[in-house]
Amino acid sequence: MTKKFKIAYMPGDGIGQDVLEASKLVLEKADFNAELIPLDIGFTIFEKEGDPLPERTIEALKECDAALFGAITSKPRSDPSVQSVEKKFGTTYRSPIVRLRQVFDLYSNMRPSKSYEGNPLNFRKIDGTVPNIDIVTFRENTEGLYAGIEFESLIPELKKLPNFASFQKRTGAKDEDIRVSCRVFSKGGCDRIIRKAFDYAKETGRNKVCVVHKANVIRATDGLFLETAKNIAGEYPNVEWWNENIDATAMWLMKRPEEYSVIVSSNMFGDIITDQAAMLTSGLGFAASASTSKDFGVFEPNHGSAPKYAGQDKVNPIAALKSMSLMWEWLGLTNLSEKLEKAIGQNVIEAKVRTYDMGGNSSTTEVAKDIARIFESL
Repeated sequence: MTKKFKIAYMPGDGIGQDVLEASKLVLEKADFNAELIPLDIGFTIFEKEGDPLPERTIEALKECDAALFGAITSKPRSDPSVQSVEKKFGTTYRSPIVRLRQVFDLYSNMRPSKSYEGNPLNFRKIDGTVPNIDIVTFRENTEGLYAGIEFESLIPELKKLPNFASFQKRTGAKDEDIRVSCRVFSKGGCDRIIRKAFDYAKETGRNKVCVVHKANVIRATDGLFLETAKNIAGEYPNVEWWNENIDATAMWLMKRPEEYSVIVSSNMFGDIITDQAAMLTSGLGFAASASTSKDFGVFEPNHGSAPKYAGQDKVNPIAALKSMSLMWEWLGLTNLSEKLEKAIGQNVIEAKVRTYDMGGNSSTTEVAKDIARIFESL
C-alpha cells in the first residue's frame, strides 16, 4: 500500500479559493493517497480573529507532509481596514506567507518559467520567432529585505552611525520622517540557496547557473552573496556559471531569455525577476512556486489574490495546477508530476478550452475539467 499523505489545503483569500477548488478536479483523477486538511490563513481570517496565521494552523501544519496554498490579500499598514483590525484586536498585521516561510524555514523558493507550444502569450522576438524558454529560478526565501526587520520610527542606535548621520545631513530628513527596512544576509543563508541551485543544475543535466546580484553597489550583502557563489562554484567543475547585476539580467531576459537555464538570487531580486520571466512565458496564470525546506513544502501560484476576480470562476487555474505538480515532484511522485505537466501542455496545444487571459472564454472550472480529462486519459 502506498503511503497516505496529509496535505494542508489553504485557499486563503480572493481567487485562491477559485483556483484551489479547481485543482481538486485533477486531484480526484490522480492515484494519490492523500487526506486534505483545510486550514485558515489570510486577510479574511485577520479581519475575523486579528491573526492572519492562527497558531492552530501552524500546529496543524506540523503534522502535514506538504501544503497547497492559494493566495493572500496583503495591504499596507496605512490601509484603513488594517488599522481598524489592529485597533480592535491590539495586534499588528504581518504577512502570513512571509511568517510561514520563516516558521518552517522554507528557505528555497523555486519558480519555473517555461514556454508552452501553442500558447498565444509566449514572448516573441522582433523577427516574430518564439524562443524556447525554460528557466528555473531559486530565490532565497527567508532573509534579505523580506526578513521583517523594520523600524517605523528612528532608533537612537542608528543616529550614532557616521554613515547615517551623513545621510541625514545630506538629505535634511528629520527623525520623524525616516523609516528603515534592513536587508540582512547570512553566510549560511547564501550558501544553502546557492548550493541548492547548483545541485539542481547538476542533477537535472541543465549544467548552467546564473548568479544575480548587485554587489557593485550593495557591497556588504550582495558582496557576501557573490563571494559565496564563487566559492561554491569551484565544487561543481561541470556546471557552467556566470554572474550578472540585477539590472543587466532584467535587460538580457528581454533580449535572450532562451540562454538562461538556472538562476539563483536573493529574496527581493528573485521575486522581481521571476515575475518578469513569468510574463515572458505566458503570464502569471502559469506561474507556480515551491517553497521548501528539507522536511516541508508549501506550493502556491504566484499571482496573488486578485480580489476583483474573486468568486467569478474566471481566472486561469494552470498556475495552481503546476504548483500541485511541483508538490508531487517534491514528494517523489514524479509519475504524477510528469503526467500533469503533459496534460497542461496538451490543453494549451489543443486550444479549445482557455481562460480570458489566453484569448478564450472558458471558466476556471472548465479549464481544470479539461486538464483533468486529459490527465485521466494519459
